[in-house]
Amino acid sequence: MTTIERTTLKQRLLAECRRVQQQKADTARQAMLDVQESANESQGAIEDKFESFREACQIQRDLYAQQLDEALSSLQVLQRLPETRAAHDEPTLGTIVVTDTQRFYIAVSLGEIAVEGEKYFAISAFSPMYQAMAKSRVGQTYTFRGKPYRIEAIY
Repeated sequence: MTTIERTTLKQRLLAECRRVQQQKADTARQAMLDVQESANESQGAIEDKFESFREACQIQRDLYAQQLDEALSSLQVLQRLPETRAAHDEPTLGTIVVTDTQRFYIAVSLGEIAVEGEKYFAISAFSPMYQAMAKSRVGQTYTFRGKPYRIEAIY
């Protein structure tokens, strides 16, 4: 793979991660607003009967607010991540790690994403998988949950 192809792939992976993360934030924001609207609609009703409903809505709204906050924090990480980055010997934020069984993109935890017909697992630098591979180099093997992974490329 040429340097230009690697750069283009990283740009596409980053763009897809940003798109997915923005979608998560938008979904959490809308759910939070929907729950708040339901709680507001019940305000004119009999107080005792709907007080517990409003409390339940408030709890749900707070959970969605927390999800929104987490999604926005991850989105900020992705926004700060440069689209191009110099090659590294070890896995680091913004690198692609190709093993004998899977491909990883070190960014934020999003799980499986597909770019150019290939599947990648977007993982954060805080994930246990990243911690297992962190000091490995091309040609080395690391073990995660009893399964060996041989690093074939890092770019």
